[in-house]
Amino acid sequence: MPEPIVRTAVPADEAALGALDRRTWSPLHSVQPRPEPPYDPFFDAWHVPDDFLVAEADGRTAGYLRLVRPIPLASNAHVRQIQGLAVDEWARGRGVARALLDAAIGRAVAEGAQRMTLRVLGHNAPARRLYESAGFRVEGVLPGEFRLEGQYVDDVLMGRWLDGAAATTG
Repeated sequence: MPEPIVRTAVPADEAALGALDRRTWSPLHSVQPRPEPPYDPFFDAWHVPDDFLVAEADGRTAGYLRLVRPIPLASNAHVRQIQGLAVDEWARGRGVARALLDAAIGRAVAEGAQRMTLRVLGHNAPARRLYESAGFRVEGVLPGEFRLEGQYVDDVLMGRWLDGAAATTG
């Protein structure tokens, strides 16, 4: 498979991204119930196309990543947060998630961000390995934060500094 093409979403991606989101739903990564018809729109007032990066491969939508400012405060303007990453089953293992992550990091740096954060479910070992391989480190764990399919699941907070930025906390 050729290198995936990553671009910013446009309103015309609504149907493809909504269908992808429903196909990839799993309790491995979602704390929401399985989507059932009638389906909510993929884009809404809080999920706008500019927040999404779309990966295309073989002429079709292969995945997406949502990248946002987690808190609309000036004191947090240096942070971007990944709030969703999905790759269609046919495209898994082909570098789509890595291409989306790399594009998100590049976009965050271009926007002047110094840090990137995310939350991942503790039992989602494949996603945790992917994020760790991209330089993210566990920064906190909320034990048993969610109850999914009868099991308590940790919420793992991960983050990394971008482009040589260093933590100066005190």
